[in-house]
Amino acid sequence: MNREDIFRIVQEENVKFIRLQFTDILGVMKSISIPVEQLDKALDGELMFDGSSIEGFVRIEESDMYLKPDINSFLVLPWMSPVSSGKTIRFICDIYDPDGKPFIGCPRYALTNVLQEAKDMGYTMQVGPEPEFFMFPLDNNGLPSLVTHDKASYFDLPPVDRGEDARRDMVETLQSMGFEIEASHHELAPGQHEIDFKYMDALRTADNIMTFRIVVRTVAQRHGLHATFMPKPVHGIAGSGMHLHISLFKDGENIFYDAGKEDGLSESCRFFIAGVLKHARAISAITSPTVNSYKRLVPGYEAPVYIAWSYRNRSPLIRIPARRGIGTRIEVRSPDPSCNPYLGLAVILKAGLEGIREKLAPPASVEQNIYEMELADRNEQGIASLPENLYEAIRELKQDLLIQEALGPHIYSRFVLAKTKEWEKYSSRVHQWEIDEYLEKF
Repeated sequence: MNREDIFRIVQEENVKFIRLQFTDILGVMKSISIPVEQLDKALDGELMFDGSSIEGFVRIEESDMYLKPDINSFLVLPWMSPVSSGKTIRFICDIYDPDGKPFIGCPRYALTNVLQEAKDMGYTMQVGPEPEFFMFPLDNNGLPSLVTHDKASYFDLPPVDRGEDARRDMVETLQSMGFEIEASHHELAPGQHEIDFKYMDALRTADNIMTFRIVVRTVAQRHGLHATFMPKPVHGIAGSGMHLHISLFKDGENIFYDAGKEDGLSESCRFFIAGVLKHARAISAITSPTVNSYKRLVPGYEAPVYIAWSYRNRSPLIRIPARRGIGTRIEVRSPDPSCNPYLGLAVILKAGLEGIREKLAPPASVEQNIYEMELADRNEQGIASLPENLYEAIRELKQDLLIQEALGPHIYSRFVLAKTKEWEKYSSRVHQWEIDEYLEKF
């Protein structure tokens, strides 16, 4: 894609507006809409915005920041405005300071930095995500309910699966935007769904995850539903994860594969696994970043709780899917879809690269169901647990210098501040469970 292509498509598609998108530190997509007449100015990176109004960016006395579109992220959005006959295009933007330097608080820049570190070692990172989400009916006021819209379970068909029409609409919309969809199905819990799209380089995958969230929620609304990527919206049923399938390539070859090994896994793959396991507790603060995330990370719902790896077992943090050759990969199962994908991929890659550089040896794989193991057995095998709550995860992050380095000092300090406030607000709130449990008892 180049400027000439963009101007040609804008003319052919009758584009009226441009949406400039970026992501804040907490992983929420932000957007500025401008008329198409400002396209030249936008492509030249001359559009400013107030960075002091965005979570975790800058102080009010240093608020001017610039948006520079990544022209490779150009898309014509497939939905029309109800009040305009013209279409809207979007760009995902990098953020720059007034002096022309990349803004160190931009999550996309943080990932780019770690990807450059990998590139300096000769590697590129490929990632395929499995984002899960719930769909709930809207009430009479157009607000989301918590009543699941079906009673279906894993891989169920209509009419039990009442979300298929909406899901099919999502798939077709994503395909029209250039996504290569690999699978779409009902998930384990009532009202829960999954749409998987093909792996790509890490930066483009992070961009696609952010776009995916917007598309899913927009299409769901058209069907009278609210789609949410909240990890655990309903007690007593499975929560939503976002498993990440990760591999490293060098000179076009998947370095995680070694045909000479009995299991097909290279030493580099084992080193990478070891690095991720070593830093797993601090990584959790980024990949499971909300109070609610830790309601999902409990035994019994196929969510990983224990820091271990396995070939087939789905109870550990890392699983090795069966495919070998170019498809050899690790599946990191702890992230959930509320995480900032730029930061999540940055910290996982940073930890894995340390494992490769230092030739860290992973523990033995665990092929038994860890949920059914006694504490003494887990201790004997050295199987630690992920943090039990957000406070514990933030405490781990404060002690892990490598993961802090992946984030950079700006993002690290503001992320910790925001999440500490989140935990304090949650801890001081009186919840309905407490009323039900204690009001009449004491």
